[in-house]
Amino acid sequence: MMPIRSLLAILLLLSQPLRAQTPETSPVPETPQTLEQANAQRARAAQMRAAAEKDYTTEQAGCYRKILVNSCLVDAKKRYTQSIIESRNLDIPARDFQREAKRADVEAKEAKRASELPVREADQKQQAENYRAEEAAKAAEREQKKAAKARQAAAGRQKTADEQARRQVRQEKREKRDAERAARKAREAAKAEKKASAKPAAASY
Repeated sequence: MMPIRSLLAILLLLSQPLRAQTPETSPVPETPQTLEQANAQRARAAQMRAAAEKDYTTEQAGCYRKILVNSCLVDAKKRYTQSIIESRNLDIPARDFQREAKRADVEAKEAKRASELPVREADQKQQAENYRAEEAAKAAEREQKKAAKARQAAAGRQKTADEQARRQVRQEKREKRDAERAARKAREAAKAEKKASAKPAAASY
C-alpha cells in the first residue's frame, strides 16, 4: 500500500498544472470604439460569467471526490474569482461606453430639437395663420351665399308682388269695363223702356 505522504505528493503534483493555468494578473480591459463593439464585448463578458459559473459548479463536484477537498475547493474558487474579475473588467468599459453613447445620443437629440424649435414654432405660426385665413374665407363665402339667397328670395317676393299687382290692375280694369258695360246696358234699357212707354201715350191723342 502506497504511503500517505507519497499519495499527497502525487496529488499536489497533479494539482500544480491547474494552478499554473490561473493568471496572476487580469488582462488590460478592452476599450470599445463603437457601440457594436461595446455590445459584442458585453456579450463576451456574459458568456465568460456563464462559463465560470458552469466550470465552478463542475469543479466543486469533482473536488468532493478527491482527498484534498478543501485545497481543491480553494483552487476552484480562485479560478472562478479570477474568471469573474476578467469578465467584469471586460464588461465595465463596454457598459461605460454604452452609457456614454446613450448620453451623447440624448444630448444630440436635445440639441437637434432645440435647433429645430424656431423652425417648428414658425411652421406652427404659419399653420395657425393659414387656418385662420381659410376659416375667414369660408365665413366670407358663407355670408356671400347667404346674401345671394336673401337677394334671390327678395327678388322672388318682388316678382310675386309685381305679378299680383299686375293681376290686380287687370282685375280692376276688367271690373271697370264690366261696370261700364252694365251701366251702358242699364242706360240703354232705361232709354228703351222710356221710349216704349211714350208710344202708347202719343197714340191716345
